[in-house]
Parts: sequence; structure tokens; C-alpha cells
Amino acid sequence: MTNKDNYIFELCNQVTRKTVSYKNRYGITIAADLYMAKDINMEKKHAAVIIGPPYGGVKEQGPGIYAQELAKRGFVTLAFDPSFNGYSSGMPRRISSPDLFVEDFSAAVDFMGTRPFIDREKIGVIGICGSG
Repeated sequence: MTNKDNYIFELCNQVTRKTVSYKNRYGITIAADLYMAKDINMEKKHAAVIIGPPYGGVKEQGPGIYAQELAKRGFVTLAFDPSFNGYSSGMPRRISSPDLFVEDFSAAVDFMGTRPFIDREKIGVIGICGSG
């Protein structure tokens, strides 16, 4: 298995992954990956799931695997790096804040809700370990 671009898994040939970013209300830029099935109908609205990483984790690890598997099942998914970690901004680096974790999820819901192919009434979240 290759470790291309820091991902611990291979991207499935049924799924696309797009790098996106958005700001939370504290002005921190959140780095994220948007996953969708390759055959998704962009004219329809779809349910979405946001996946948060464990404390110390990033989107290229477990959250990306969850996002890919759910995308294969028809969800539009988003895996993100929390504030101060991974490719997201914020100083000092590599710290965890439960309050900011909540804001990171809220900003992700706002971001997904602005996508024209997302049903705003069907956005869910999954928190792995510490983000749960």
C-alpha cells in the first residue's frame, strides 16, 4: 500500500475526493476532504455526513476511511482536520480544545448546508473517539 499525500488508505475507484476549506467563526481555516460516489446525480439533493477525527487525528486517517465507506453508500461526506491540527490553521499547533471542536463541527454543517447538492435537513455528524 502506498502512502500518497499522507493518506493511510487507497482511494476507492467508486469514490471521488476533493480538497475543500472553510472558516469557523473564530476565523480559523478548516481543511477538509469532500467524498462523493463517482456516479452521484448532482441535480438531486443528498444526505450528508460529517466525520470528526479522534483527538490527535487527522482527515487522512480514520475519518477518511469512514467518509469513503459512507460515500460508497450514497452519502456526501466530509472529513476534516480540527483547528490547530493537520492542514487546518490556528496557533499554537497540535492542541485540542473541546469548545473549538464543537465549533469545527458547526462550521462543517454550515459549509455542507451551502452546497446545492446537499439536503440541509439531512446533515448528520459522526465523531470518532474524542470528537464524539
